[in-house]
Amino acid sequence: MDARVEPPRSPARSPQGHRAVGLAAAVLGLATLAIVVVFAFQAAGYAPCELCLKEREPFYVGIPLAALTLAAAARGPRPLAMAGFALLALVFLGSAIFGAYHAGVEWGFWPGPADCTGPLTRATSSADFLRELRGFRAVRCDAVAIRILGLSLAGWNAVASLALAALATAGAMRSR
Repeated sequence: MDARVEPPRSPARSPQGHRAVGLAAAVLGLATLAIVVVFAFQAAGYAPCELCLKEREPFYVGIPLAALTLAAAARGPRPLAMAGFALLALVFLGSAIFGAYHAGVEWGFWPGPADCTGPLTRATSSADFLRELRGFRAVRCDAVAIRILGLSLAGWNAVASLALAALATAGAMRSR
């Protein structure tokens, strides 16, 4: 009879740990890719509206959170990884809802915010105001700059964010 005792596996070396690490890496990679694509469209001349700029905020939170979750899933305690995945799911679910709201504004299902016209700085004189007004180009939140396969960028944000929320939810379930 062999009395060898194997050391306990670390969470990352277990099958669930490998899947959690993979899911965390997928969330991080897809979120980063999504924000890079958004900036590529902006560099190509598609100016964002105020709602578009606000739609990026969950990614600014989600990308670092996904990186921390990846680190926790790889070597940290499972409850920490599970909490990270749960937070990611909430962040990207909120992003999906906001993207769907913006897409609904673009389709005319409901009105958008009244102040969705872009920033103006305070002019010190009427001449400065007129000069600023001539160079100002408002980007409307209800006007679609580009549609890809029938969806605007706001619609694609909703789809991508929903996929990221589903991945994060799967990660949270596997980290239990």
